[in-house]
Amino acid sequence: MKPIYPPPSNIILKSLSPHPYRGSRCMRVNPEQCRTFLRHKVRPRTRVVEGLNVDRMRTKSYEYYVRRQTFLVFGAISGLVGICYTTYLLYLKQRKPKKLDSGLPNKLDPFSTEAGSKRKTVIHGGDGTELVPTGNSTVPTFPRLLDLALGAEEGQEKVNGVEYTLVGLGVRTVSFLSIQVYMVGYYIATQDIAAIQSRLVKEINPIATTLVSTEKDELRKALLDPASGEKLWNEILQEVRPRSLFRVVPVRDTDFHHLRDGFVRAITARSQGNNRDYGDEAFGNAMKEFRSLFNRGKVPKGKELLLLRDGAGRLTITFDDGKTGMGTIGRVSEERVSRLLWLNYLAGSKVASEPARKNIVEGIMEFVERPVGTVATQVI
Repeated sequence: MKPIYPPPSNIILKSLSPHPYRGSRCMRVNPEQCRTFLRHKVRPRTRVVEGLNVDRMRTKSYEYYVRRQTFLVFGAISGLVGICYTTYLLYLKQRKPKKLDSGLPNKLDPFSTEAGSKRKTVIHGGDGTELVPTGNSTVPTFPRLLDLALGAEEGQEKVNGVEYTLVGLGVRTVSFLSIQVYMVGYYIATQDIAAIQSRLVKEINPIATTLVSTEKDELRKALLDPASGEKLWNEILQEVRPRSLFRVVPVRDTDFHHLRDGFVRAITARSQGNNRDYGDEAFGNAMKEFRSLFNRGKVPKGKELLLLRDGAGRLTITFDDGKTGMGTIGRVSEERVSRLLWLNYLAGSKVASEPARKNIVEGIMEFVERPVGTVATQVI
């Protein structure tokens, strides 16, 4: 019996060791083919690149940006149309005539036509006061007459008051939307109307005491003309110097600074470029004094502000806040300040209120069609 010998140890070790060239051969042939059940097959990168279509991507990107730009343009146009339409509706609302309060007759106008002539529409309040309708619902009427101590001779203010007669009125508007700010009425001292009558009548007919229809038309045309109207009113304010006032009543809440800015701009516009008449230090100091009078707070709607010019051309400003009654804010002695402020409403190429200017001219026509000196005794 032959003995059994164990196999050599080097043979066992050789069979258990990995093949020396197996791993390297897989790497040499193709790494992608050397996978196991735990490793997913990785697709070649060349196939991803081959699936891309650059032209199609470029076309889609271009179409996206075109659509985006189109939407943006339509959005901007729609917004602009909406703003314009809203502005137009506001404009129509502002231009629509305001209805009068229910206590007043309907369709009441400040002037009515009688026998071919325009005359003020006068109604009577509950206490018998003569009122002139404004056509505005917030400030429906202005008194035809005002009795004030202001403007009387010094020392006689409380003994002999001054009666002022309404000449004309109108509304002050701002911006292209014609937003109404305040109603303004022009009053002249009843005793001084005769002097204005005489001056205006002599302007058209030096030998007449009253004007006929054609002469009235000639005077109306002169007063409405920017150049001749400003010249005529400037002469009246400087030479005749009638006592007069402007009654300002806001139709919406405002403030003294807003009113001051409008007054100062108007005076500055008329004084610029005329250094000979308005370039001196006295006028500049008077303007500073005028500005300082308006360093105050609010002016509620419906409250009364009076700008009064006496026989010497001095300006007095009063205000009724509804609590303490009418009080004097201050005075400006320089005659040129009040004159330029008056011209801002009466004449020129640009006035504060065109309806007021036209209404005042029609009120002047009422004066000149009567004999000089008879307006003060006129019975309504």
